[in-house]
Amino acid sequence: MPHDERPFRPHRVVVLALDGLLPFELGIPHRIFGRPKDAEGRHLYEVVTCSVRPPGPVETDADFAVDVAHGPEALATADTVIVPASYELGPVFEQGVLTDELAAALAMIRPGARLASICTGVYVLAAAGFLDGRPATTHWADAERLQRLFPRIDVDPDVLFIDDGDVLTSAGVAAGIDLCLHMVRRDHGTAVANDVARRTVVPPHRDGGQAQYIERPVPDPQQATTTAARAWALGRLHEPIQLRDMAEQEAMSVRTFTRRFREEVGISPGQWLTQQRVERARHLLESSDLSVDRIARNAGFGTAQSMRQHLQAALGVTPTAYRRTFRTGGGSLQTGGGPFEGHDRVGTS
Repeated sequence: MPHDERPFRPHRVVVLALDGLLPFELGIPHRIFGRPKDAEGRHLYEVVTCSVRPPGPVETDADFAVDVAHGPEALATADTVIVPASYELGPVFEQGVLTDELAAALAMIRPGARLASICTGVYVLAAAGFLDGRPATTHWADAERLQRLFPRIDVDPDVLFIDDGDVLTSAGVAAGIDLCLHMVRRDHGTAVANDVARRTVVPPHRDGGQAQYIERPVPDPQQATTTAARAWALGRLHEPIQLRDMAEQEAMSVRTFTRRFREEVGISPGQWLTQQRVERARHLLESSDLSVDRIARNAGFGTAQSMRQHLQAALGVTPTAYRRTFRTGGGSLQTGGGPFEGHDRVGTS
């Protein structure tokens, strides 16, 4: 059957609800994946919550339970399985072994399904062996324990999330939003993900390699911030932007501005500018017919070669291959075997 005649079927996301779950993190996949629609108004994802037991209540860490309508058999229908955090993982957290009940449920997952965890949900994937020999992350406070319990995993405690193709892991709470938005962006492109972010009133993109925990106080409302400089730069990404230009927008010295910028954003002004230019280039490659040279100039890279180098470093793919993926694959990016093969874990220097 030709590609464009295949019957439409939304990507099925199954969220595994375990006793002791955090309600906020349970709701993240439903909020993010429940919003995207195609040009005909059809939902691109179907989100289902299941338990390891027959349908019924699942305890949370709050003063209420969640009534889950699906049992573990729902895992057999999943295109993506997401395991949110739980505070009652028992032997999974304490000894790194699955309960019989949980092992039986995970065994129902189809080969080839994408797996993801939010915060301590990573312990479930680790105990099941899905992370052996792979990079992974979790909440910074649990990273040392995760590494000690599962020495075969390459644990990175300093990033928001890691995309290793068919298995993705994130730090806690808000990093789960970043991870889910990243998956939407990976599946359907920047424009769809940005629309979801706007509707959810969250930043459209925080790079996976951004530091997850930076010891810094909340800025004093009376202190100058770097917000105006960032807004100024975003309006001029197509132009050469020097550090002193950004500092002048806040009437600061370069040294003070750089220090304040790192305190507020967690990365250097130069790293931030590169991230924004990569995002601009991605958007234009997906949504326009502009030449690669023109996109490179509009995104502020100057030359196609410079843009190619930056996209290769950030995404592991050339501009031409990135555009081809969206033009020939219906806007769906596949990692681990496609042009994005390999994991996404950008350094935080």
